[in-house]
Amino acid sequence: MSAPTVWVDADACPRPVRDVICRAAERRQVRTIFVAASPINVPRGRFISSRTVAAGFDAADDAIAEEVAAGDVVVTQDILLAERLVTKGARVTNPRGEIFDQENIGTRVSQRNFMEEARGAGLAGGGPPPFDDRDKQAFSNSFDKLLTAALRAAGA
Repeated sequence: MSAPTVWVDADACPRPVRDVICRAAERRQVRTIFVAASPINVPRGRFISSRTVAAGFDAADDAIAEEVAAGDVVVTQDILLAERLVTKGARVTNPRGEIFDQENIGTRVSQRNFMEEARGAGLAGGGPPPFDDRDKQAFSNSFDKLLTAALRAAGA
């Protein structure tokens, strides 16, 4: 198996999460690609790059889903993208440290759909609470766990 790539759905990725990913990319020497619909600033590094895709609904999601390979690590807040990636064998986490896998992705998609319907009917509002240090630590732990597993599986 070839070395894994880290893919980041960067349109809504919090800066502290970006920082954790970039430090890990350089320290562990893992190719890392931030994909977004508009240019984003990422630190310069041998293993870090960014890709701007054409603006459009789910353009960044589609670009990641087309190129991701089994064993790659992906960071995304998008549950439907996570579902596509888990199906392809990618290791997926969100910026708050929740890992998506074959065991939980169906439930998470159902919850997402339910909440979308509730918001549409005016029964629920708001979004997630502000990103905080606890979220950053949870992300750092889950990202390290997924990246370590991916590198071990690849024999790197």
